[in-house]
Amino acid sequence: MNRTHWTDDKLLSRLINNKTNKSRWDIISVLRKRTSKELFEKCAELVKSNNPKIRKIGIDILAQFGLPPRPFLKETLKIYFELLNVETDPDVIMSLLYSIGHNNDELDKEQIEKICSFFGNDNSWVKEGLVFALLGINNSIAIEILAQLSSDKLSHIRNWATFGLGTQIERNNKKIREVLWKRVNDKHQETKLEAIVGLAKRKDKRVNDIIKREIIVGEFGTLLFEAIIETQDREFLPLLKQNLKSINGDKTINPEWEKDLKSCIDELTKLTN
Repeated sequence: MNRTHWTDDKLLSRLINNKTNKSRWDIISVLRKRTSKELFEKCAELVKSNNPKIRKIGIDILAQFGLPPRPFLKETLKIYFELLNVETDPDVIMSLLYSIGHNNDELDKEQIEKICSFFGNDNSWVKEGLVFALLGINNSIAIEILAQLSSDKLSHIRNWATFGLGTQIERNNKKIREVLWKRVNDKHQETKLEAIVGLAKRKDKRVNDIIKREIIVGEFGTLLFEAIIETQDREFLPLLKQNLKSINGDKTINPEWEKDLKSCIDELTKLTN
């Protein structure tokens, strides 16, 4: 069904009245590309609704309303932060925090502190929105919150927080390295690899033995290749080549993974010659 020819009102009506979320994000995607002032104002009105479902529709459309630099960004953030002061529905709070996360490049100190005030809220939706909202913010308070979330009981929260600390900021100090180090044996594979990447980016030599362990075990994703390249250490080449040799002719190996392994060997060879 081609919805690109539907009017704004028809698309909004479908979002509001749909009984399922089957086409929700497809319709939102169409509306996000229509950056008229009239549509912006309609979405702003939706955010004022007494119905949480309708509030979320307005919030989610405005989250990526046009390409950066987004039109009406200042007005949108004002709407978001005003609602954060009074919103109590966890699902709506999550949408607000996610939406702020898409537009967090120039938040001021007060806005960052407002986001961080949701730390301690044990609702999983709120925590998920919080960790996303803080990604890439180079602020001491935000970094401290991410550090604490990196040890959360929920694996997807730990994963995003570790990614935020390891890759999304460049700040390098002992505290960040120690927080990442605590995750190098995480039972959640992706969290563990995000920590390894973060330490490799910071040239923490302790991580080399962890990388060797992962190569020998052989059950690793492409994130490990990123970490290996970051180390710029040719000591990994023999192990990588041995790994490549061991899978020769193995039809159960994902071809893309094998291609990435070869690329890692080539890139590391170039960097260390």
